[in-house]
Amino acid sequence: MIGEMMSSQLLTSNIIKHAARNHTSQEIISRTVEGPIHRYSYGEFEKRCRLVANVLLDLGVARGDRIGTLAWNTHRHLELYYGISGMGAVCHTINPRLFHDQLEYVINHANDRFLFIDLTFVPLLEALQGKLTTVEAYIILTDRAHMPETSLKNVHSYEDLMNNVSENYEWPQFDENMACMLCYTSGTTGNPKGSLYSHRSTMLHALCVMASTAEVRLTLRSTVLCIVPMFHVGAWGYPFKAPIAGAKIVLPADRYDGEGLYELMEQEEVTLTAGVPTIVTVLLEEIRKQTRAPKGLRYVLCGGSAPGVALMKAFEEDFGVTFVQGWGMTETSPVAAVNSRFAEQSELPEQEKYLAKRKAGRANFGIEAKIVDDQDRRLPEDGKSSGELLVRGPYIIGAYFDDQSATEAAFSHGWFRTGDVCVIEEDGTIMITDRSKDLIKSGGEWISSIDLENQAMLHPAVAECAAIACHHPKWEERPLLVVVAKRGETITKHDLLAFMQDKIAKWWIPDDIVFVDNLPHGSTGKVSKKDLRLQFQNYKLPQ
Repeated sequence: MIGEMMSSQLLTSNIIKHAARNHTSQEIISRTVEGPIHRYSYGEFEKRCRLVANVLLDLGVARGDRIGTLAWNTHRHLELYYGISGMGAVCHTINPRLFHDQLEYVINHANDRFLFIDLTFVPLLEALQGKLTTVEAYIILTDRAHMPETSLKNVHSYEDLMNNVSENYEWPQFDENMACMLCYTSGTTGNPKGSLYSHRSTMLHALCVMASTAEVRLTLRSTVLCIVPMFHVGAWGYPFKAPIAGAKIVLPADRYDGEGLYELMEQEEVTLTAGVPTIVTVLLEEIRKQTRAPKGLRYVLCGGSAPGVALMKAFEEDFGVTFVQGWGMTETSPVAAVNSRFAEQSELPEQEKYLAKRKAGRANFGIEAKIVDDQDRRLPEDGKSSGELLVRGPYIIGAYFDDQSATEAAFSHGWFRTGDVCVIEEDGTIMITDRSKDLIKSGGEWISSIDLENQAMLHPAVAECAAIACHHPKWEERPLLVVVAKRGETITKHDLLAFMQDKIAKWWIPDDIVFVDNLPHGSTGKVSKKDLRLQFQNYKLPQ
């Protein structure tokens, strides 16, 4: 028997219609690439999104066409999120930090018809345009007064196009399974792979993450600073979650320095922000300079890679800001788990508390998770058994966009292979222990690089570290620990080895420790172990 309910479609346009109607005067504040602060209301924002839709119609854009964006976190980029998807096209957010050959690949592979670009990226596109086979025109996200001289062919000013169309537009209704956004992975192995999100999956991701992270309150009284770039997996869903809740949105444009972030947070009384450990560390350094957290800041969410204990402790104990760890991937829309069990963690001894806070947390509503061995046999969730993490759910991709070989390698009987090695505790808490490609195999036994890093990061003088495998003539592989010391701190190899002695198995102890000024980071802010392994490929461990 089928229920007798209306079959309204879950479309992204519903979000901005809701925000404009129910949170009309709530603000969206944005730095601009040109410099000045821009502010307007959700009501005004929705009108501008309708202008975008009419601009696309004038350009001849049809449903399903891919429209690329190379842009920072600004109000104009936010307008493109909704204007493109709302009219039925696909918003392809492009990560400008990819290598040139990867940028060329993703733009051509997506068959982007038009590119909307910030002023910053004009030289980048000038260098690439001869290799972009599908792009018909470039729209620079500025007004006529700030249009640069450029060699780009068929170039337009965004504001000129917006001024030449009507704001009269009726958001169309169509199948909620239509694609709305295309995001590519960072391409750490092979070419980047595309995750093609639907309207339905995007809406469910926003609602399910909000429901699963209720302790990290997103309400009408919230002010969200979107540090996570909008070119990286939909800014972790905040452009969709915040308008549903009616939260105030603050966008930093291209100002990712500590001073710029702090100034904006203080000015707008930001209550919540999120980012990868690298940028969160930059923010912490500025907070230390200012001797206090920005007025109103209550939560910092961190993802992308496991944060250091010292980083978490500084926010929580020195500045009274709750630090929350999460986990996800491009393929999971991206937030799949959040560790927000504050009450239980607060009762633990200090060291146990922060080790608990570094776990990924429990899977969000809508996601099923399991771990399997090398033969795809399900392992028990006992907090001890370690295996590859597989997930499935309504906002997990079911295939890679136009990439059959990658799809065949990534899926097993309806489950997505994450490539993460983890244990799942009896209460469902997921603890990532490594990436399968980053495990160190010593004498036939596996060593978790993440566990090594976690223990090293407990040392108060360690700012960042990474463990990688080095060739060993007897044991096949042994761990090398590459460490960045905190500014102004002194630490020796002997100090750190002695510190780790009673914290991990003796045979896990690194064979050597190398101190460096910086670790290489990839396009999403994570430590690039691929580059690190290349850098130390000929390194000889001491015998």
